[in-house]
Amino acid sequence: MRRVVSATEARIRFGELMRWVVENQEPVIVERGGKPHVVVLSIAEYRRLLAGQQAQEDWKALVQQAREQIRAELGERELTPPEEIIRQMREERDAQLLAMR
Repeated sequence: MRRVVSATEARIRFGELMRWVVENQEPVIVERGGKPHVVVLSIAEYRRLLAGQQAQEDWKALVQQAREQIRAELGERELTPPEEIIRQMREERDAQLLAMR
């Protein structure tokens, strides 16, 4: 169950709140006026989130690089739609299966 505290409680007991977050490795939501405003989380969890974000950015850059390389290799030619490639592969497979009978 997520722990939720008011902004006033977080201010008054911030030391306890920090200790609880670190010991339990669970974030705490801080509300103001009954609405969530911030989350207190451990530095370990923060670093994990940053690493995940960096991995996602690295992946996006790799995909973009691959797209650019494919475009460069294709030149003016159009890329065959995936549906067409799948259709061709299925036809080849079916022909091979029929030949085995």
